[in-house]
Amino acid sequence: MSITKSAEAVCIGHPDKLCDRIADTILDDILYEDPAARVAVEVMASGHKIIVTGEITTKVRPRIRESVRYALVEAGYVPWKFLVFVFTRRQSPDINAGVTRSLEARFGDDTEFALQGAGDQGTVYGYATAETPERLPLPLVLSHEICRRLDNARKDGTITGIKSDGKAQVTVRYDDAGRPVAIETVVVSIQHDKTKDLDELAAEVKTLIVAPACKPYLPVSADTEILVNPSGVFTVGGPKADTGLTGRKLMVDTYGGLAPHGGGAFSGKDASKVDRSAAYMARLIAKTIVDAGLARECQVSISFAIGKADPVAFSVDTLGTGEYSDEILTAAASEVFSLRPGGIIDVLNLRRPCYVRCSSYGHFGRVGLPWENSFVYVDVLVKAVKKHAHENDANR
Repeated sequence: MSITKSAEAVCIGHPDKLCDRIADTILDDILYEDPAARVAVEVMASGHKIIVTGEITTKVRPRIRESVRYALVEAGYVPWKFLVFVFTRRQSPDINAGVTRSLEARFGDDTEFALQGAGDQGTVYGYATAETPERLPLPLVLSHEICRRLDNARKDGTITGIKSDGKAQVTVRYDDAGRPVAIETVVVSIQHDKTKDLDELAAEVKTLIVAPACKPYLPVSADTEILVNPSGVFTVGGPKADTGLTGRKLMVDTYGGLAPHGGGAFSGKDASKVDRSAAYMARLIAKTIVDAGLARECQVSISFAIGKADPVAFSVDTLGTGEYSDEILTAAASEVFSLRPGGIIDVLNLRRPCYVRCSSYGHFGRVGLPWENSFVYVDVLVKAVKKHAHENDANR
């Protein structure tokens, strides 16, 4: 029996995405001068007010207001129309102590990456699927691509009279084997000028955005329902229409709600926060397993205790698609990939300013991100899997 799956994405000027962009712009600007900084910034945008709060421990003077203005311009807004309020403080000394010197280090462990503890407790998830080259669910890939094309069309004038707030949602039908076979529905809502003709806008979005976005993957057909601004007029948008908050688009940022999420947001946090950095490592592990042909679908989970270097739990679940048992894949991945926070940060080079580019169109499936570079690990992981499989057979 066929099933359908849906996922949404948002444009760069969506109020929640605006807050994510501001938070990551602040983070990147600080890391540019102080790679060891501890940053956990939250942003709220409401009406013409931007509120920045959170914890920042750094040896440099943060240029918060400058970062806010720069992010506003990048997201298609006029900076002088906003009032910026800043309420930040230093990181809690208790949290800092646990991160700086882990539980293992306090008990004499001096092995590699034992010094740094996790900056928080919790479970993170990584996911990958073979259904797209990006190793992400097709509805999410298409939704992001539509939003990216909308933003580009606004910037280059391909479509006139549109603004930076918008959303897309795509529903895909899958066959009994789990393969995507048809695009059933596409919903696009895009803010526009009062003078924009809505019929013209709908035609432009369908022909210039939706059709070319979907064509390389699964072309739209006569049966595909495409809804453009189904609520009617959309002239009031951004923070003026809806309050924006950092971290409120977790599913958009990750797997579209089609795979688990631990609940921790990404934007505005430096890599000592494992709900960001370890989620990137979990994604790398899952993607490597799929790219290596060891499974068609893979879900990785890693659990941490605050102040502890080693994870308290780690598992690989191939959802019944694995070429080897999940136990063997878990053992092999544990051997190949570093799961301690210090190791994750070092391997993925997460002390550098690389985060603002992820604040729109998702944190995964993007060329040039170190947690997407699975090709580096494919051969060594396959070798480790075969070794553990041989040892498993020998012990039977």
